[in-house]
Amino acid sequence: QVQLVESGGGLVQPGGSLSLSCAASEFALTSYTITWFRQVPGKEREGVASIRSLSSPDGPAPESEYSGAVKRRFVISRDIPRNLVYRQMDRLKAEDTGVYTCAAGHVRTWWARQEYDHWGQGTQVTVSS
Repeated sequence: QVQLVESGGGLVQPGGSLSLSCAASEFALTSYTITWFRQVPGKEREGVASIRSLSSPDGPAPESEYSGAVKRRFVISRDIPRNLVYRQMDRLKAEDTGVYTCAAGHVRTWWARQEYDHWGQGTQVTVSS
């Protein structure tokens, strides 16, 4: 059974920083596009940050993508030797609160939830004073 495991969530004050990590068993994360999704009660999951598979055939596509709400505040990166994907979140806002889940897939549209094959359980991030 392929598993993705998130860690690093918690409570942080507005303006603070937090780093999340996504780890996998049974497969190399470098072979998949990895995307972090956020879900808040009453809303659909939305993609916030994505990093392309290292074996992606889409040559001109950017290595990483971000939603407009988090661009220039969040950075997604890989730790290849440790088979991890990190997401650094800076200048956090109350509206960043939610359950963050990492997903892996061979996708054409990074924010399209239905294209992802593997999902983690999610980790809660709460931004509050």
